[in-house]
Amino acid sequence: MYNAGKIIIGIVIFVILATFPIWYNHGKAVTLPQLELPKDEKQCVEATDFMKSSHMKMLDEWRDSVVRDGNRVYVNGAGKQYLMSLQVTCMKCHTSREKFCDRCHNYLNVSPGCWDCHIAPDYKVAERSK
Repeated sequence: MYNAGKIIIGIVIFVILATFPIWYNHGKAVTLPQLELPKDEKQCVEATDFMKSSHMKMLDEWRDSVVRDGNRVYVNGAGKQYLMSLQVTCMKCHTSREKFCDRCHNYLNVSPGCWDCHIAPDYKVAERSK
């Protein structure tokens, strides 16, 4: 063990560098995005907690159900029926993609492919006025 001192110094430097993000950011919380909620106090398709955690899974299931099975009606846990449509059902209340969808998706650094096919209501209004 002729190089024991160098090895110990190397291990200490490695531990400091590997744990740097943890102790540097300790106690610093990132603020959650402020979403613009619908002005009407309407009930969403499902409960808020469910929508926060599982809305993408639900939208994927809606897409598959509409495209593959031709089923366009969704019945929620309370027995209320909704049309399975991002543009008609969801965007009816959540009218601003930038102030609702994008703020949360940007915060989480995700890029859903919804807008590859769908047009948010904000853009429809702008196109009609041309």
